[in-house]
Amino acid sequence: MTDSSIPTPPDPFFTVGARLDNGLGRTGTIHTPHGDIRTPAFVPVGTKATVKAVLPETMAELGSQALLANAYHLYLQPGSDIVDEAGGLGKFMNWPGPTFTDSGGFQVMSLGAGFKKVIAMESVGVQNDDVIAKGKERLAHVDDDGVTFKSHLDGSRHRFTPEVSMRIQHELGADIMFAFDELTTLMNTRGYQERSLERTQAWAVRCIAEHEKLTAERAHRPYQALFGVVQGAQYEDLRRQACRGLESIVGETGRGFDGYGIGGALEKHNLGTIVRWCTEELPEHKPRHLLGISEPDDIFVAVEHGVDTFDCVNPSRVARNAAIYHPDGRFNINTSRHRRDFTPIDENCDCYTCRNYTRAYIHHLFKAKEMLASTLCTIHNERFTVRLVDDIRANMENGTLAEFKAETLGRFYASRRQA
Repeated sequence: MTDSSIPTPPDPFFTVGARLDNGLGRTGTIHTPHGDIRTPAFVPVGTKATVKAVLPETMAELGSQALLANAYHLYLQPGSDIVDEAGGLGKFMNWPGPTFTDSGGFQVMSLGAGFKKVIAMESVGVQNDDVIAKGKERLAHVDDDGVTFKSHLDGSRHRFTPEVSMRIQHELGADIMFAFDELTTLMNTRGYQERSLERTQAWAVRCIAEHEKLTAERAHRPYQALFGVVQGAQYEDLRRQACRGLESIVGETGRGFDGYGIGGALEKHNLGTIVRWCTEELPEHKPRHLLGISEPDDIFVAVEHGVDTFDCVNPSRVARNAAIYHPDGRFNINTSRHRRDFTPIDENCDCYTCRNYTRAYIHHLFKAKEMLASTLCTIHNERFTVRLVDDIRANMENGTLAEFKAETLGRFYASRRQA
Protein backbone atom coordinates (compact mmCIF):
# COMPACT_ATOMS: atom_id res chain seq x y z
CA MET A 1 0.00 0.00 0.00
CA THR A 2 1.37 3.42 -0.97
CA ASP A 3 1.68 6.13 1.68
CA SER A 4 -0.21 9.17 0.36
CA SER A 5 2.39 11.48 1.91
CA ILE A 6 5.17 10.10 -0.31
CA PRO A 7 5.70 12.15 -3.51
CA THR A 8 4.60 10.41 -6.71
CA PRO A 9 5.21 11.27 -10.38
CA PRO A 10 2.64 13.33 -12.30
CA ASP A 11 -0.03 11.15 -13.88
CA PRO A 12 0.62 10.93 -16.74
CA PHE A 13 4.33 11.69 -16.61
CA PHE A 14 4.62 11.53 -20.41
CA THR A 15 2.05 11.88 -23.18
CA VAL A 16 2.65 11.05 -26.84
CA GLY A 17 1.51 13.47 -29.54
CA ALA A 18 2.12 13.17 -33.30
CA ARG A 19 3.86 10.11 -34.69
CA LEU A 20 6.10 9.64 -37.70
CA ASP A 21 5.12 7.04 -40.29
CA ASN A 22 8.04 4.81 -39.24
CA GLY A 23 6.33 4.17 -35.89
CA LEU A 24 9.38 5.31 -33.90
CA GLY A 25 9.64 9.09 -34.02
CA ARG A 26 7.07 11.06 -32.06
CA THR A 27 6.31 14.36 -30.41
CA GLY A 28 5.12 14.48 -26.83
CA THR A 29 5.10 16.23 -23.48
CA ILE A 30 6.98 15.39 -20.27
CA HIS A 31 5.16 16.70 -17.21
CA THR A 32 7.40 17.74 -14.30
CA PRO A 33 6.83 19.60 -11.02
CA HIS A 34 8.54 22.65 -12.55
CA GLY A 35 6.71 22.69 -15.86
CA ASP A 36 6.14 20.78 -19.06
CA ILE A 37 8.79 19.87 -21.63
CA ARG A 38 7.49 19.65 -25.19
CA THR A 39 9.39 16.98 -27.06
CA PRO A 40 11.55 16.48 -29.00
CA ALA A 41 13.59 18.92 -26.91
CA PHE A 42 17.23 19.89 -26.69
CA VAL A 43 18.42 20.26 -23.09
CA PRO A 44 21.42 22.62 -22.78
CA VAL A 45 24.11 21.55 -20.33
CA GLY A 46 24.88 23.65 -17.27
CA THR A 47 27.57 21.36 -15.87
CA LYS A 48 28.30 23.19 -12.61
CA ALA A 49 24.81 24.70 -12.20
CA THR A 50 25.53 27.23 -14.92
CA VAL A 51 25.64 27.27 -18.70
CA LYS A 52 29.11 28.75 -18.97
CA ALA A 53 29.14 32.51 -19.63
CA VAL A 54 25.33 32.87 -19.85
CA LEU A 55 22.72 33.96 -17.30
CA PRO A 56 19.95 31.45 -16.48
CA GLU A 57 17.43 34.18 -17.39
CA THR A 58 19.03 34.40 -20.82
CA MET A 59 18.70 30.64 -21.29
CA ALA A 60 14.98 31.01 -20.68
CA GLU A 61 14.75 33.93 -23.10
CA LEU A 62 16.41 31.95 -25.89
CA GLY A 63 13.84 29.16 -25.51
CA SER A 64 15.46 26.50 -23.34
CA GLN A 65 12.79 24.34 -21.75
CA ALA A 66 15.10 22.55 -19.28
CA LEU A 67 18.75 22.48 -18.21
CA LEU A 68 21.03 19.59 -17.24
CA ALA A 69 23.68 19.75 -14.51
CA ASN A 70 26.33 17.24 -13.55
CA ALA A 71 26.24 15.25 -10.31
CA TYR A 72 29.99 14.52 -10.33
CA HIS A 73 31.03 18.16 -10.57
CA LEU A 74 28.44 19.47 -8.10
CA TYR A 75 29.35 16.73 -5.62
CA LEU A 76 32.96 17.88 -5.68
CA GLN A 77 32.12 21.58 -5.69
CA PRO A 78 30.25 23.08 -3.87
CA GLY A 79 28.80 19.81 -2.48
CA SER A 80 25.31 18.40 -3.04
CA ASP A 81 24.42 19.12 0.60
CA ILE A 82 24.87 22.84 -0.03
CA VAL A 83 22.61 22.68 -3.11
CA ASP A 84 20.05 20.80 -1.00
CA GLU A 85 20.22 23.42 1.73
CA ALA A 86 19.64 26.11 -0.91
CA GLY A 87 16.37 24.43 -1.87
CA GLY A 88 17.58 22.35 -4.78
CA LEU A 89 19.30 22.94 -8.09
CA GLY A 90 16.67 25.24 -9.60
CA LYS A 91 16.59 27.62 -6.65
CA PHE A 92 20.36 27.48 -6.23
CA MET A 93 20.95 28.67 -9.82
CA ASN A 94 17.79 30.80 -10.16
CA TRP A 95 16.30 28.59 -12.87
CA PRO A 96 12.51 28.15 -12.50
CA GLY A 97 12.05 25.45 -15.13
CA PRO A 98 12.64 21.68 -15.24
CA THR A 99 16.10 20.33 -14.48
CA PHE A 100 18.03 17.12 -15.21
CA THR A 101 21.10 15.71 -13.49
CA ASP A 102 23.24 12.90 -14.84
CA SER A 103 24.51 10.23 -12.48
CA GLY A 104 28.18 11.18 -12.53
CA GLY A 105 29.14 7.88 -14.16
CA PHE A 106 30.25 9.46 -17.43
CA GLN A 107 32.53 12.01 -15.75
CA VAL A 108 33.97 9.53 -13.26
CA MET A 109 35.06 7.29 -16.14
CA SER A 110 35.90 9.80 -18.89
CA LEU A 111 37.86 12.13 -16.61
CA GLY A 112 39.22 9.11 -14.77
CA ALA A 113 40.69 7.81 -18.02
CA GLY A 114 41.94 11.24 -19.07
CA PHE A 115 39.45 11.85 -21.88
CA LYS A 116 38.01 15.09 -20.46
CA LYS A 117 34.61 15.66 -22.13
CA VAL A 118 34.92 13.62 -25.31
CA ILE A 119 34.99 9.92 -26.05
CA ALA A 120 35.29 9.11 -29.76
CA MET A 121 32.26 8.10 -31.81
CA GLU A 122 34.29 5.73 -33.96
CA SER A 123 35.66 2.28 -33.06
CA VAL A 124 39.11 2.73 -34.54
CA GLY A 125 42.11 0.85 -33.20
CA VAL A 126 42.86 -2.27 -31.21
CA GLN A 127 40.37 -3.26 -28.52
CA ASN A 128 41.73 -2.72 -25.04
CA ASP A 129 39.90 -3.01 -21.71
CA ASP A 130 42.38 -0.68 -19.98
CA VAL A 131 41.91 2.15 -22.48
CA ILE A 132 43.38 5.43 -21.26
CA ALA A 133 44.18 8.76 -22.85
CA LYS A 134 47.78 9.24 -23.90
CA GLY A 135 50.00 10.59 -21.15
CA LYS A 136 47.30 10.35 -18.47
CA GLU A 137 47.10 8.50 -15.16
CA ARG A 138 44.03 6.34 -14.55
CA LEU A 139 42.03 8.09 -11.82
CA ALA A 140 39.03 5.72 -11.64
CA HIS A 141 38.78 2.01 -10.86
CA VAL A 142 35.58 -0.03 -11.18
CA ASP A 143 34.50 -3.02 -9.13
CA ASP A 144 31.13 -4.73 -8.78
CA ASP A 145 30.08 -2.49 -5.90
CA GLY A 146 30.98 0.89 -7.41
CA VAL A 147 33.81 3.15 -8.55
CA THR A 148 36.74 4.55 -6.59
CA PHE A 149 38.25 7.66 -8.12
CA LYS A 150 40.54 10.61 -7.54
CA SER A 151 39.16 14.11 -7.90
CA HIS A 152 40.45 15.83 -11.03
CA LEU A 153 40.52 19.03 -8.91
CA ASP A 154 42.80 18.11 -6.03
CA GLY A 155 43.56 14.38 -6.24
CA SER A 156 41.45 13.48 -3.20
CA ARG A 157 39.93 9.99 -3.17
CA HIS A 158 36.18 9.40 -3.45
CA ARG A 159 33.78 6.50 -3.84
CA PHE A 160 30.62 6.42 -5.98
CA THR A 161 28.13 3.57 -5.64
CA PRO A 162 24.54 3.44 -6.90
CA GLU A 163 23.41 4.49 -3.44
CA VAL A 164 25.84 7.42 -3.28
CA SER A 165 24.81 8.63 -6.75
CA MET A 166 21.13 8.48 -5.77
CA ARG A 167 21.77 10.41 -2.56
CA ILE A 168 23.73 13.10 -4.41
CA GLN A 169 21.05 13.46 -7.07
CA HIS A 170 18.24 13.59 -4.53
CA GLU A 171 20.09 16.35 -2.72
CA LEU A 172 20.58 18.20 -6.01
CA GLY A 173 16.82 17.93 -6.47
CA ALA A 174 16.49 17.76 -10.27
CA ASP A 175 13.15 16.82 -11.82
CA ILE A 176 14.79 14.04 -13.84
CA MET A 177 17.87 12.08 -12.80
CA PHE A 178 19.70 9.03 -14.11
CA ALA A 179 20.65 5.68 -12.61
CA PHE A 180 24.34 5.10 -11.95
CA ASP A 181 25.91 3.11 -14.77
CA GLU A 182 29.34 2.10 -16.00
CA LEU A 183 30.53 3.93 -19.06
CA THR A 184 32.40 1.72 -21.53
CA THR A 185 34.10 2.79 -24.74
CA LEU A 186 34.05 1.41 -28.27
CA MET A 187 37.57 0.15 -27.57
CA ASN A 188 36.46 -2.30 -24.87
CA THR A 189 36.29 -5.98 -25.79
CA ARG A 190 33.03 -7.84 -26.26
CA GLY A 191 33.70 -9.83 -23.10
CA TYR A 192 34.13 -6.70 -21.02
CA GLN A 193 30.96 -5.16 -22.49
CA GLU A 194 29.02 -8.25 -21.37
CA ARG A 195 30.40 -8.08 -17.83
CA SER A 196 29.82 -4.34 -17.67
CA LEU A 197 26.21 -4.76 -18.77
CA GLU A 198 25.58 -7.22 -15.94
CA ARG A 199 27.16 -4.75 -13.52
CA THR A 200 25.06 -1.84 -14.78
CA GLN A 201 21.90 -3.98 -14.50
CA ALA A 202 22.73 -4.85 -10.89
CA TRP A 203 23.43 -1.19 -10.14
CA ALA A 204 20.06 -0.27 -11.68
CA VAL A 205 18.27 -2.56 -9.21
CA ARG A 206 20.10 -0.86 -6.35
CA CYS A 207 19.28 2.59 -7.76
CA ILE A 208 15.55 1.84 -7.82
CA ALA A 209 15.65 0.61 -4.22
CA GLU A 210 17.62 3.61 -2.97
CA HIS A 211 15.48 6.00 -5.01
CA GLU A 212 12.31 4.70 -3.36
CA LYS A 213 13.92 4.91 0.09
CA LEU A 214 15.06 8.51 -0.41
CA THR A 215 11.75 9.56 -1.98
CA ALA A 216 9.96 8.38 1.18
CA GLU A 217 12.50 10.07 3.45
CA ARG A 218 12.37 13.35 1.53
CA ALA A 219 8.61 13.79 1.32
CA HIS A 220 9.09 17.57 1.68
CA ARG A 221 10.52 17.66 -1.84
CA PRO A 222 8.67 17.16 -5.15
CA TYR A 223 8.94 13.76 -6.84
CA GLN A 224 12.10 13.24 -8.88
CA ALA A 225 11.80 10.99 -11.92
CA LEU A 226 14.47 8.31 -12.35
CA PHE A 227 15.66 7.13 -15.76
CA GLY A 228 17.50 3.86 -16.32
CA VAL A 229 20.53 4.00 -18.64
CA VAL A 230 20.89 1.63 -21.59
CA GLN A 231 24.43 0.46 -22.32
CA GLY A 232 25.71 -2.21 -24.72
CA ALA A 233 28.00 -0.22 -27.03
CA GLN A 234 27.78 -1.25 -30.70
CA TYR A 235 26.27 -4.71 -30.11
CA GLU A 236 22.63 -5.23 -31.04
CA ASP A 237 22.01 -8.19 -28.74
CA LEU A 238 23.53 -6.35 -25.76
CA ARG A 239 21.55 -3.17 -26.40
CA ARG A 240 18.28 -5.09 -26.67
CA GLN A 241 19.17 -7.18 -23.62
CA ALA A 242 19.90 -4.02 -21.65
CA CYS A 243 16.53 -2.48 -22.58
CA ARG A 244 14.58 -5.57 -21.60
CA GLY A 245 16.56 -5.91 -18.36
CA LEU A 246 15.89 -2.32 -17.30
CA GLU A 247 12.20 -2.57 -18.16
CA SER A 248 11.87 -5.66 -15.95
CA ILE A 249 13.12 -3.86 -12.82
CA VAL A 250 10.42 -2.73 -10.39
CA GLY A 251 10.72 -1.62 -6.80
CA GLU A 252 8.56 -2.26 -3.77
CA THR A 253 6.09 0.39 -4.93
CA GLY A 254 5.48 -1.59 -8.11
CA ARG A 255 6.93 1.18 -10.29
CA GLY A 256 9.94 0.82 -12.47
CA PHE A 257 11.96 3.51 -14.17
CA ASP A 258 10.07 6.63 -15.23
CA GLY A 259 12.03 6.83 -18.48
CA TYR A 260 15.25 5.71 -20.10
CA GLY A 261 18.56 7.20 -21.15
CA ILE A 262 20.46 5.78 -24.09
CA GLY A 263 24.11 6.07 -23.07
CA GLY A 264 27.58 4.84 -23.77
CA ALA A 265 29.88 5.51 -26.68
CA LEU A 266 27.98 5.43 -29.98
CA GLU A 267 29.41 5.00 -33.48
CA LYS A 268 28.28 8.07 -35.42
CA HIS A 269 27.61 6.20 -38.63
CA ASN A 270 25.51 3.66 -36.70
CA LEU A 271 23.74 6.17 -34.44
CA GLY A 272 20.28 5.65 -35.95
CA THR A 273 20.61 1.88 -35.97
CA ILE A 274 21.72 1.70 -32.34
CA VAL A 275 18.98 4.08 -31.21
CA ARG A 276 16.40 2.06 -33.16
CA TRP A 277 17.45 -1.18 -31.42
CA CYS A 278 16.72 0.55 -28.12
CA THR A 279 13.48 2.32 -28.99
CA GLU A 280 12.04 -0.85 -30.51
CA GLU A 281 12.48 -2.51 -27.11
CA LEU A 282 11.64 0.32 -24.71
CA PRO A 283 8.03 0.94 -23.62
CA GLU A 284 6.04 3.40 -25.74
CA HIS A 285 4.58 5.34 -22.83
CA LYS A 286 7.91 6.37 -21.28
CA PRO A 287 10.31 9.08 -22.54
CA ARG A 288 13.77 8.36 -23.95
CA HIS A 289 16.78 10.61 -23.53
CA LEU A 290 19.94 10.37 -25.66
CA LEU A 291 23.02 11.46 -23.75
CA GLY A 292 25.45 13.76 -25.55
CA ILE A 293 24.49 14.79 -29.12
CA SER A 294 23.88 18.18 -30.76
CA GLU A 295 25.15 18.17 -34.37
CA PRO A 296 22.27 18.81 -36.83
CA ASP A 297 22.58 15.49 -38.68
CA ASP A 298 22.69 13.54 -35.41
CA ILE A 299 19.64 15.40 -34.10
CA PHE A 300 17.53 14.44 -37.11
CA VAL A 301 18.66 10.81 -36.91
CA ALA A 302 17.92 10.59 -33.19
CA VAL A 303 14.48 12.16 -33.43
CA GLU A 304 13.47 10.03 -36.40
CA HIS A 305 14.34 6.90 -34.42
CA GLY A 306 12.33 7.77 -31.34
CA VAL A 307 14.45 9.96 -29.04
CA ASP A 308 12.44 12.51 -27.07
CA THR A 309 15.13 14.61 -25.35
CA PHE A 310 18.90 14.94 -25.62
CA ASP A 311 21.68 17.05 -24.18
CA CYS A 312 25.16 18.13 -25.20
CA VAL A 313 27.88 20.55 -24.08
CA ASN A 314 28.93 21.20 -27.67
CA PRO A 315 27.02 24.42 -28.53
CA SER A 316 28.51 26.25 -25.55
CA ARG A 317 31.93 24.59 -25.66
CA VAL A 318 32.67 25.36 -29.31
CA ALA A 319 31.30 28.88 -28.85
CA ARG A 320 34.07 29.62 -26.37
CA ASN A 321 36.53 28.65 -29.13
CA ALA A 322 34.92 31.04 -31.67
CA ALA A 323 33.03 28.32 -33.59
CA ILE A 324 29.60 29.49 -34.73
CA TYR A 325 26.58 27.53 -35.90
CA HIS A 326 24.89 28.99 -38.99
CA PRO A 327 22.28 27.63 -41.43
CA ASP A 328 25.05 27.51 -44.05
CA GLY A 329 27.37 25.50 -41.81
CA ARG A 330 29.73 26.02 -38.90
CA PHE A 331 32.48 28.63 -39.18
CA ASN A 332 35.10 30.35 -37.02
CA ILE A 333 34.35 34.01 -36.35
CA ASN A 334 37.90 34.88 -35.26
CA THR A 335 39.31 34.55 -38.79
CA SER A 336 40.42 37.63 -40.75
CA ARG A 337 37.48 37.68 -43.17
CA HIS A 338 35.19 38.79 -40.34
CA ARG A 339 37.36 41.69 -39.17
CA ARG A 340 35.38 44.28 -41.16
CA ASP A 341 32.09 42.40 -41.47
CA PHE A 342 29.44 44.62 -39.92
CA THR A 343 26.56 42.22 -40.42
CA PRO A 344 25.05 39.93 -37.76
CA ILE A 345 26.15 36.31 -37.41
CA ASP A 346 22.82 35.39 -39.04
CA GLU A 347 20.46 38.11 -40.30
CA ASN A 348 17.51 35.72 -39.88
CA CYS A 349 18.33 34.69 -36.30
CA ASP A 350 16.21 36.18 -33.52
CA CYS A 351 18.76 35.72 -30.70
CA TYR A 352 20.01 38.63 -28.59
CA THR A 353 23.46 38.45 -30.17
CA CYS A 354 22.24 38.64 -33.76
CA ARG A 355 19.78 41.44 -32.95
CA ASN A 356 22.45 43.66 -31.39
CA TYR A 357 26.00 42.83 -32.51
CA THR A 358 28.08 42.40 -35.64
CA ARG A 359 30.59 39.80 -36.70
CA ALA A 360 33.29 42.48 -36.64
CA TYR A 361 32.59 43.29 -33.00
CA ILE A 362 32.59 39.65 -31.92
CA HIS A 363 35.79 39.07 -33.94
CA HIS A 364 37.33 41.98 -32.00
CA LEU A 365 36.22 40.51 -28.66
CA PHE A 366 37.98 37.21 -29.41
CA LYS A 367 41.15 38.94 -30.57
CA ALA A 368 41.10 41.12 -27.44
CA LYS A 369 40.44 38.03 -25.28
CA GLU A 370 37.31 39.63 -23.80
CA MET A 371 34.96 37.35 -21.87
CA LEU A 372 31.93 38.86 -23.60
CA ALA A 373 32.95 36.95 -26.75
CA SER A 374 32.04 33.66 -25.07
CA THR A 375 28.75 35.03 -23.80
CA LEU A 376 27.56 36.34 -27.15
CA CYS A 377 28.59 33.27 -29.12
CA THR A 378 27.11 30.85 -26.58
CA ILE A 379 23.78 32.68 -26.71
CA HIS A 380 23.72 32.31 -30.48
CA ASN A 381 24.80 28.65 -30.59
CA GLU A 382 22.33 27.58 -27.91
CA ARG A 383 19.52 29.47 -29.64
CA PHE A 384 20.46 27.89 -32.98
CA THR A 385 20.22 24.39 -31.49
CA VAL A 386 17.07 24.99 -29.45
CA ARG A 387 15.32 26.60 -32.42
CA LEU A 388 16.37 23.78 -34.77
CA VAL A 389 14.74 21.21 -32.49
CA ASP A 390 11.67 23.42 -32.04
CA ASP A 391 11.37 23.58 -35.84
CA ILE A 392 11.81 19.81 -36.10
CA ARG A 393 8.98 19.33 -33.61
CA ALA A 394 6.71 21.72 -35.53
CA ASN A 395 7.43 19.94 -38.82
CA MET A 396 6.74 16.56 -37.21
CA GLU A 397 3.36 17.88 -36.10
CA ASN A 398 2.68 19.26 -39.58
CA GLY A 399 3.80 16.12 -41.42
CA THR A 400 6.58 17.98 -43.27
CA LEU A 401 9.68 16.64 -41.52
CA ALA A 402 11.21 15.00 -44.62
CA GLU A 403 11.15 18.23 -46.61
CA PHE A 404 12.48 20.26 -43.69
CA LYS A 405 15.29 17.76 -43.09
CA ALA A 406 16.38 17.76 -46.73
CA GLU A 407 16.42 21.56 -46.89
CA THR A 408 18.16 22.06 -43.53
CA LEU A 409 20.90 19.45 -43.87
CA GLY A 410 21.40 20.17 -47.56
CA ARG A 411 22.19 23.77 -46.70
CA PHE A 412 24.18 23.14 -43.51
CA TYR A 413 26.52 20.55 -45.03
CA ALA A 414 26.74 21.98 -48.58
CA SER A 415 30.21 23.43 -48.11
CA ARG A 416 31.50 20.13 -46.73
CA ARG A 417 30.30 18.26 -49.82
CA GLN A 418 31.87 20.83 -52.15
CA ALA A 419 35.24 20.65 -50.41
